[in-house]
Amino acid sequence: MRADARRNRERVLVAAREAFESEGVTVPLDEIARRAGVGAGTVHRHFPTKEALFEAIVVGNMIELTDQARARLEDADAGAAFFGFFTLMVERGAGNRALTAALTQAGADVASIAERPSRDLLTALDALLARAQRAGAVRSDMAARHVKALLIGVYAGSDWLGGGARDRRRLLAVVCEGLRTQPD
Repeated sequence: MRADARRNRERVLVAAREAFESEGVTVPLDEIARRAGVGAGTVHRHFPTKEALFEAIVVGNMIELTDQARARLEDADAGAAFFGFFTLMVERGAGNRALTAALTQAGADVASIAERPSRDLLTALDALLARAQRAGAVRSDMAARHVKALLIGVYAGSDWLGGGARDRRRLLAVVCEGLRTQPD
């Protein structure tokens, strides 16, 4: 891909993420093109369907999260790195869920689309978790799959409470407290 085409594709992805987060998944592709400062043909060339755009954002978000998890492996405070990343996953995932739901509704097999990025993200989460456990910041009886289940629980609980950010943060705080090593 030429450098200008890569830049245009990235501008479309950024504009689409922002539009979907602020207004939902019903934003028309023409509006995304306008926000990205490109023509509608450019958007359609890179993303022939809205579902293709959703897919690119979902997979891109997972790749970005994986990169951020790996970068946090270098942080001096392993506990802060883990809990900061867990918080980031909750916040970023809240927006990604609407896109995933739209893909599923359109008949896409999201599990196979995101299989590798999902596996890579879980591996990176596991490395952060193991490091935080070795540092004594996170209870030792948890595995990455347990942490992922808790993440899903935060989303489900937040949805049940109405989907507000305040409730999501409250649930996140309780889950994080439960993950911490407790003094004897």
